Amino acid sequence: MESDNDELEGYKGSTKKILEDKGVKTWDVVSVEASKKKFEGILLPRNKFDKEGYIDLKLKNGYNVGVRISSQSKFKVLGHEKGEYKLPEKKVKVDRNKPSITLLGTGGTVASRLDYVTGGVIPAFTPAELFSAVPELEEIANIETIVKYEIFSEDVKPKHWKELATAVENAARRGKDGVVIGHGTDTMSYSAAMLSFMLPKLSIPVVFVGSQRSSDRPSSDAALNLIHAMQVAAHGDFAESVICMMGSINHSHAYLHKGTVVRKMHSSTRHTFRTIGTRPFGKVKDNHLEIFWDNYRHRGECEKTVADTKIEEKVALLYTYPAIDPSMISFLADQGYKGLVLAGTGLGHTPHDLFPTLKGAIDGGMSVVMTVQTLWGYTGMNVYETGREELAMGIIDGKNMLPEVAYAKLMWVLGHETDQARIHTQMETNLQGEILSGEPPSGYQVFQGE
Repeated sequence: MESDNDELEGYKGSTKKILEDKGVKTWDVVSVEASKKKFEGILLPRNKFDKEGYIDLKLKNGYNVGVRISSQSKFKVLGHEKGEYKLPEKKVKVDRNKPSITLLGTGGTVASRLDYVTGGVIPAFTPAELFSAVPELEEIANIETIVKYEIFSEDVKPKHWKELATAVENAARRGKDGVVIGHGTDTMSYSAAMLSFMLPKLSIPVVFVGSQRSSDRPSSDAALNLIHAMQVAAHGDFAESVICMMGSINHSHAYLHKGTVVRKMHSSTRHTFRTIGTRPFGKVKDNHLEIFWDNYRHRGECEKTVADTKIEEKVALLYTYPAIDPSMISFLADQGYKGLVLAGTGLGHTPHDLFPTLKGAIDGGMSVVMTVQTLWGYTGMNVYETGREELAMGIIDGKNMLPEVAYAKLMWVLGHETDQARIHTQMETNLQGEILSGEPPSGYQVFQGE
């Protein structure tokens, strides 16, 4: 946000000189004639990383546009509307007839706005502010808001997973009916997977939610995603760690994705999340929740929620590729890594050049798990000689676990086991729905959110 002493924050050089000469300041509502076109909007602070010669305007429709200007451009100041992003933290009376939900804030786009000076999306809204911004939430549940941390999801670390799992346990023990976790979408699937393992005993729904578009944009999906997630946490008859996000291009419904079989599949579209290998866990449409799976934990099936946060943090995830350097494996072993997940080519293959280094790492106590880069499908390590050699040297068959899910699971398993045989058995055992017995008859063409 601009300081009181900088009336043209982010602008520099000739561009700043032009604006000064025209008597224009950031947050002025201006009419601009430039490049043979006329624009009207609010002059925004400039992204400090962009080149000179352009201004940023927020148009009446809510979208932003860059306009190239020169000393010949004509400006007319129509008013002044400084952007204010902090919302009042709305407080409401408790209604004992409604479910009670804890909303955990971690940052991410569902709780963010655009920083016009850096050009990035930054954490801005507390969950309580979002409650004020989305009044529909008041009709669904009594909501307790807790900010656990305010970070980008790419900065999530194991300590954050432990804090979230412990917060879920605390919420359940205090009688909450569900937990919603506002989380950045970039690593949401990692967190949903890890909490699946860290909450082996779970009595209430844990629903991760985010958005692909920041809250200040007309196309933001934040509000509707929050409404769907809150409905699910309040009324869903399940006790699993799931992701709740838009399910179709027309945004008519949301899908629930179990945390151990989900992945973000598109960098920007709002219906980005997909369940891999099977159908989604459920669907939310018009306030109605339908669960598609047959085998899952029901709400209250476990008497109480228990967080088990013991993990081994020295675990790596590595994609194999042609000409991969074996020294990468040596480096991990030298650094004391206890586990490695390989996302192999084809049915679970790695170049033969890696074999001696992998064998040495395994003999030295490192647990190595093989998954597939294709995401859909299974390893087939007994099909070709390469796979059979990998099994013979002690590589663990990851079957159809997603690479990032195997990464989370290996961290958790290594936090509880040191015996190689036990580790091997646990990794090949379905603990939280991460290993599927089969794919739908039509394969990966089914249930892709169309």
